[in-house]
Amino acid sequence: MNIIEIELLTGTIEATLHFYSNLLGLRTIYADAKKISFEAGASTLTFIKAENVKPFYHFAFNIPCNQIEDALHCTSLFTDLIPAPETGFITNFKDWNAKAIYFYDNNGNILECIARFDLFNFSDKPFSAASLLSISEIGIVTESPLELSESLIREHQLIYFKKGPKREDFVAMGDDNGLIVISNPDRNWYPTETHAEKFPVRIRLMNHLKATEITF
Repeated sequence: MNIIEIELLTGTIEATLHFYSNLLGLRTIYADAKKISFEAGASTLTFIKAENVKPFYHFAFNIPCNQIEDALHCTSLFTDLIPAPETGFITNFKDWNAKAIYFYDNNGNILECIARFDLFNFSDKPFSAASLLSISEIGIVTESPLELSESLIREHQLIYFKKGPKREDFVAMGDDNGLIVISNPDRNWYPTETHAEKFPVRIRLMNHLKATEITF
């Protein structure tokens, strides 16, 4: 499954444009007073101006599988990294055969760069914004993750991530290229103490060679 675009809300267009364009280094492909879009490798990251709400999300970027240390160094130059319990700043997801780092954007969104070793997407180029290969994950919040996941299977032919997890409170759907991770609001977004909260999300993805749009 490949995530083509995610559309999120932001409380401030100007500060979000500055963070993603000037700090993170993504190319801006559209910008006006109410909407901005950035090129994130093979994906598009879009923010819509929100009124009277302070939304926050968790999402991740796939990076070359040999560049997690480079990502750690480069990201630390412009923002504070989020420490993971007992592991420093790099989390080793053994079940997923992956390593990840986490940091906040200007909105309080929890961003992640994840190196998935099973993708074999090595790079010999210096780490940069071009190393953000695609949007890898988007977090969705609902009271009943398993119920929502079953509806996504019926309506959009999504599949459970074969590496898991599949629990009452947390479910991953898709594959190493793209995942929808579904949490209930009683959990914190790892590795923070921030409770997952539900905010509007629109996702465009390619699944089984078919383009699909899902709104939460």
